[in-house]
Amino acid sequence: MKIYIETYGCTTNQADSDLIRGILSEKYEIVDTDASADIVVVNTCGVIGYTERKIIRRIAELKNSGKRVISTGCLARISRKRMLEISDAIVSPDNIHVIDRAVEDVISGKKAEILEVSNTDKSELCRFKRRLNENAIAIVSISEGCLGSCSYCATKIARGRLRSFSPDSIAREIEMALKSGFREIQLTSQDTGAYGMDRGTNLAELLKKISGLKGDFRVRVGMMNPQHAKLILDELIDAYSSEKVYKFLHIPVQSGDNRILEDMRRGHTVEDYEEVISEFRGNFDDVVISTDIIVGFPTETEESFWRSYELIKRTKPDIVNITRFSPRKGTPASKLRDIPDWIKKERSRKLTELTREIGLENNIKFIGKTERVLVTKEGKNGTLLSRTDSYRPVILDSGKIGEFKKVKIVEAKFNYLYGHPLSEN
Repeated sequence: MKIYIETYGCTTNQADSDLIRGILSEKYEIVDTDASADIVVVNTCGVIGYTERKIIRRIAELKNSGKRVISTGCLARISRKRMLEISDAIVSPDNIHVIDRAVEDVISGKKAEILEVSNTDKSELCRFKRRLNENAIAIVSISEGCLGSCSYCATKIARGRLRSFSPDSIAREIEMALKSGFREIQLTSQDTGAYGMDRGTNLAELLKKISGLKGDFRVRVGMMNPQHAKLILDELIDAYSSEKVYKFLHIPVQSGDNRILEDMRRGHTVEDYEEVISEFRGNFDDVVISTDIIVGFPTETEESFWRSYELIKRTKPDIVNITRFSPRKGTPASKLRDIPDWIKKERSRKLTELTREIGLENNIKFIGKTERVLVTKEGKNGTLLSRTDSYRPVILDSGKIGEFKKVKIVEAKFNYLYGHPLSEN
């Protein structure tokens, strides 16, 4: 029986697919294309409506070509009824450790539905993980679920309450990844800042444990919400002082208007966001700040939008992930009157123009500087992608994936730098 795995969405889904690949490879042949597969496992994403529609079309296409389809990931719970209609089996994200059970049912002609709530610690299953070895990056999940109750978010429906994984198991998985040659460890969860709050520890303590592991490697910390980062701010900055931790902070603010943040039920203020990034910038020479903004939330007025615009203009984050509000069934915000798409599109356009200006302004300062970078993966047109100690992307024409190189920055774009390798002598 040949199985193909197709993954959509975030790094958490990518980490889940590594686990699925390993579990299924114990009994079945994993293939590289859907054309040669008997069964296709689609690891779905349910963040926005557009992605859901795209995935539904893809599943229909696979079914029409004669494939049997197992749908896992967030849509298995968010859109259970629809997924069950179009798939041969559905498996929730917290049950991927028994996905082989779904495959067995599908082979025998049964329609499997595995959605019972599970508190499985995925880090303890690291021995099953089978990464693709396409680059120097290993994605490591540190928790599942969150402590939030955002009014627009359907991921909570899929992933549930916070369940932090064992620090020892996480460290063990990272050690295994390092022994396999990976050099960039990406910590992922729905909110890394909340890690450990359900088990008497925190993210800073985990980072210190990881930094104590042997080897020359880098750790990229995934998204953390402002209120949780603020709770452990001093400890967090101390943990980030390790040379092994990228000075990279993904801290989503979502709106520059506190009234909108209340409507979103975000649990933080604009001031919380500004305090965290101010403290990080005050403690490190270079910090890459990434944030998220939702434009067109139902209660967002023109004035509210411009507050978001001014916040970005004032704080100058290096990366801004802009999402147009998409009502998700089952969430409180879906019951509100939506804003016309043309308004969302125009607000998104204005904010995008600003972020490109800021990105170039931030990056141009590095021209002429020398940086030590980690080469992490292949880029476009025969180039290589590398990262500075603050996670700034640097494009190189030569190098070897997994090696550290000294480079001189010779060019800057709004979203990356271009570097020339220097002699290590």
